[in-house]
Amino acid sequence: MTDTPDHRPPEMQARPSRLRRAWESDFIYSFTRSPVAMVSAFVVVVLVLGAVFAPLIAPYDPFNPASLNLMNGFTPPGTANQFTGDVFVMGSDDQGRDVFSTILYGMRISLFVGFAAVLLAMTIGVTLGLIAAYVGGWVETIIMRIADVQLTFPAILVAMLIFGIAQGITPPEYRDQVAIWVLILAIGLSDWVQFARVVRGATLVEKNREYVQAARLVGRSGNAIMLRHILPNVLNPVLVIATISLALAIIAEATLSFLGVGAPPTKPSLGTLIRIGQEFMFSGEWWILIFPSATLLALALSINLLGDWLRDALNPKLRA
Repeated sequence: MTDTPDHRPPEMQARPSRLRRAWESDFIYSFTRSPVAMVSAFVVVVLVLGAVFAPLIAPYDPFNPASLNLMNGFTPPGTANQFTGDVFVMGSDDQGRDVFSTILYGMRISLFVGFAAVLLAMTIGVTLGLIAAYVGGWVETIIMRIADVQLTFPAILVAMLIFGIAQGITPPEYRDQVAIWVLILAIGLSDWVQFARVVRGATLVEKNREYVQAARLVGRSGNAIMLRHILPNVLNPVLVIATISLALAIIAEATLSFLGVGAPPTKPSLGTLIRIGQEFMFSGEWWILIFPSATLLALALSINLLGDWLRDALNPKLRA
């Protein structure tokens, strides 16, 4: 049986659905042809879902004192505790907490801080980059000189400085309550520069295009031109930077928490768990350190590899 040709006019022929057009796009084709991207995306999705649904997946609530039993402390992975008979897949820590459960709950803090910090950095950087390039003059000079000065300092030191100042002006009784938000502010303010520089460079190119000139001729305001015309055309590199910055923000949070200036002990993140685990590394309880460290490594590496693929997929020159 042969298919009969469709002689109807093009406007009357059946058009593929939006879902089918999306599935047949170059973006999806590139993703399905990249094993590294597919594996990285799978790892990220599994870890993120594990963190989001931690209360449903975790066999124990590691931060509920009523559920803890000190007799379960230092139980090796997959081994029944000699006193209680309880078995923990990834072992237990010095307080008898299930390491697997603490990792799931710790990832919630790390991911929340990472996403929120990147969103803050992206908002500040994109806004200042657009304004600097479109307005120009002394406004651009001030913004970019501030960015240059901040680039002379390591981002982790800038984050530590901002965190210390914010904690210093916060009353002691509220420090643990606002520590997570202060951490987000510190990482976000230390990471906006790269967004601003990339958006400024892209905006300098886009603002001289014909569609921007046409928008000016019809009387569109500067804000409308920046938000509705220029911004959508400079988002591709921003998405790539945001993906890579997410991994860096998670690592920065873990570093700050490892140094004791990040997440409070009442809301430990992966960095806090690693700091606790390294105290027992050389006494034989290796699992308290290894499993949180491996989780952080897998999460950061997968996001980085996904960002590298996204950079290639969104750049026609690299794809060619």
